[in-house]
Amino acid sequence: MPIPKKYLHDHLVLLLLSTNVFLALLTAVLMFVRLSTSHGNAYIVQYRSTLGINDFKTGSLVSLLSFLVFAVLVVAVHTVLSMRAYRIHRQVAIAILSMGTLLLVLGMIISNALLVLR
Repeated sequence: MPIPKKYLHDHLVLLLLSTNVFLALLTAVLMFVRLSTSHGNAYIVQYRSTLGINDFKTGSLVSLLSFLVFAVLVVAVHTVLSMRAYRIHRQVAIAILSMGTLLLVLGMIISNALLVLR
């Protein structure tokens, strides 16, 4: 898939792309720092408010590392979608990248909240 020439020359698109990559790397670094300072095998991976007393569900490290996979997938998928949509309309590509930024911020907040509960 060839990248449109104007896509890489658009300042707002490049700002959003670099923001998304920065947020994904920040999520990875924050998670690794939190995971390296904790000791043990049980991590809180789910919070279910409808269960009453047993509202925290524990899981393994793999469940928390899925947040990193999620961040990488969000960056990759939103970049490809915005490149394809840029040919149709610039504003659609910017909206797609903005939604990716929102998803990355929410993923970082949720992963941090789960690691703080540990």
